[in-house]
Amino acid sequence: MSLTITANPSLQSYNSFGVAARAAHFAEARDEAEVREALALAARNGWALRPIGGGSNLLLTGDQDALVLRMALMGKRVLSDDGETVVVEAEAGEPWHPFVLWTLEQGLGGLENLSLIPGTVGAAPMQNIGAYGVEIKDVFAGLTALERQSGELRDFSLADCAFGYRDSLFKRQAGRWLILRVRFRLSRHAELRLDYGPLRQQLAAQGCEAPTARDVSRAVCAIRSEKLPDPAVLGNAGSFFKNPLVPADHAARLRVQYPGLVAYPAGEGRVKLAAGWLIEQAGWKGYRDGDAGVHDKQALVLVNHGRATGAELLALARRIQADIAARFGVELEIEPNVW
Repeated sequence: MSLTITANPSLQSYNSFGVAARAAHFAEARDEAEVREALALAARNGWALRPIGGGSNLLLTGDQDALVLRMALMGKRVLSDDGETVVVEAEAGEPWHPFVLWTLEQGLGGLENLSLIPGTVGAAPMQNIGAYGVEIKDVFAGLTALERQSGELRDFSLADCAFGYRDSLFKRQAGRWLILRVRFRLSRHAELRLDYGPLRQQLAAQGCEAPTARDVSRAVCAIRSEKLPDPAVLGNAGSFFKNPLVPADHAARLRVQYPGLVAYPAGEGRVKLAAGWLIEQAGWKGYRDGDAGVHDKQALVLVNHGRATGAELLALARRIQADIAARFGVELEIEPNVW
């Protein structure tokens, strides 16, 4: 057996909140064969199997009575290149931001707006990660996943993945598929997405009148570094709540009461509200209860000031949800996976 199983290890360094929790069993899979080995081992022993990537979209509320499998498959490559459009593929365990930088080094555009997002390539399609006007679905060229029960290896197209706002088939069918590798369709002359106001302002501040994809990446990194805390310094999982979608008439009623409401048309008679704005208006920005708190620069981010438990962070999140529902009639949905 090539897979190494560790009993009762700490998971504190495997989740970006830095929450102290343990796994009954832990292993790292470095290739498809080891993924299959882990599935077989879990089945033989009656263990639940829970896969993790970078642990940056995860809240552990207690010890895990399971085999926690870190997807550590590594590798990236160019699959096709017609001189303009280039399809690249990366294994699930590749850290996301270094992969984005690698594509930029190849002279390829398309992923620059998604710079500095924590996590791994394999986790990115799960919730259709997005930032500054770009989502995974905009550059997606396919992925390969393993069906846990049957062991079937299947290639998924864009349509197969049923991507939505921070959503996908893989999130809705949690526990069924293990993503092994992901493909992206990038361009040597990508059309830059500069719709986001702060992004244009940052580029202007950097003196970029004709920005390149690398310039956009640097601007995105500067914005994210200013707004979002480094998990290595202050435990967090990035945005903790999704921006809620509400009927347009609900948003109109809120705007009467709150003229500064931050909202964007979302189609189909719906409007997307800025969850961070709602939370800040309700007075939660910078709030702290013990070591569980809300970031003082971005109200959308819950933080662990040191020794907060996952249960304490979840309790804080529930209080915020209840308050926003009472004040605005808006239900906030938690973005990270809660174990």
